[in-house]
Amino acid sequence: MPESPGRTLVTSVLFLDIVGYSKKSVAEQMSLKKIFNDTLAKALKPIPISERVILDTGDGAAVTYLGNPEDALFSGLILQHSGGQELRMGINLGPVRVVRDLNGQTNIIGDGINVGQRVMSFADIGQLLVSRSFFEVVSRLSEQYENLFTHIGERSDKHVRAHELYSVNIPPDTLAEFVETTWGAQWTASVGLETRADREAEFGSDDPAQIFDSGDQLMVSGKSRMSVLIALEELGKNGAQVLSPIQKIGNKWMATCARPAVPDSGCKVEELGFMRIVTGPTREAVSEKLAELIDQGARPVHDLEEARGVWTAVCEMNPQ
Repeated sequence: MPESPGRTLVTSVLFLDIVGYSKKSVAEQMSLKKIFNDTLAKALKPIPISERVILDTGDGAAVTYLGNPEDALFSGLILQHSGGQELRMGINLGPVRVVRDLNGQTNIIGDGINVGQRVMSFADIGQLLVSRSFFEVVSRLSEQYENLFTHIGERSDKHVRAHELYSVNIPPDTLAEFVETTWGAQWTASVGLETRADREAEFGSDDPAQIFDSGDQLMVSGKSRMSVLIALEELGKNGAQVLSPIQKIGNKWMATCARPAVPDSGCKVEELGFMRIVTGPTREAVSEKLAELIDQGARPVHDLEEARGVWTAVCEMNPQ
């Protein structure tokens, strides 16, 4: 359960605004709000319900974090990189009061909420801004946090109140690593980001994939996605076509492909009674064809010979 009503707390508040929401039709607003709610729920998934209070503001939301102050930073980063929706975001650390609204539901009021909204109002589309109070506390929790903030200066709101602002951003390709290093693999996986274990399973193994004959097709299985991909590329050079995409089943990566076409060796076999004369463009091709005939009971008559670029072998078939 959230903090009991009547208490005054110093908390982090994340204020969110859906850009252009009020200019949309009712149907469009419903669609935007559905996407927004799903995205916000994902960003809040690892944070216990007892440590957050969500206020629906119509065109967005205000989330008060009753636990760790940096939880607001986590949610903001996840929302910033979720894509699919244009948001403005602001975070503040300040005093709030837990109260009951007319419906008996937990509500949050106070300067912490008000400043969070004003910080958000200065943000551009897709930008995450934080107040100086939030920066002063969270930036000192670790060096990783400190390097995340960029000072952008002072802004004044319509009440002529000055706000010192800092922007937060991180390259999309480093987000998963940052989240796992900071909050752990469980939080990383809970919001759909790739963990180190996922990356190692996908690319980390040097063991080659195995290829199994399953009748009409070949099955490729490996410890990593990359090993299966390499095997499929090699089979593709011989004309094999992928039938099912690479997917993880249990602790293995697997795919299936059609059998590659057997290449024409260019060899010819001429029958003269019990004798067989094999000719071809290369020693290897003629040797391979001769080996097939020996498996069928043939006996070589003399060694392979080459004349004018053509290799020849002669064998005798068993008259029995």
